[in-house]
Amino acid sequence: MNVNQTLDALAMDLKRVAQGYYSGSEVMASRFVQEAFVRKEELRNSKLKPYLRKLLSKMDEVFKEKDHKKLAEDALMYSTLFQNASLKK
Repeated sequence: MNVNQTLDALAMDLKRVAQGYYSGSEVMASRFVQEAFVRKEELRNSKLKPYLRKLLSKMDEVFKEKDHKKLAEDALMYSTLFQNASLKK
């Protein structure tokens, strides 16, 4: 998978995390949190812009949030940012 495809997959995983927590399906959301970490590891050695590296490093803090509604909002925001980055050439 190339970098743009991986960023897009990460965006979709984060969107599913947000949907899971919003709908109350914590099992589904936690599964996609695990998938998001897999995508993050895939991007570890990729050549990324500094702002994307910073977003990836802050992603860990998002998943430590105890308030699931806040976590869902943050996951949705990160999803949008990663999706926008995947669309750039």
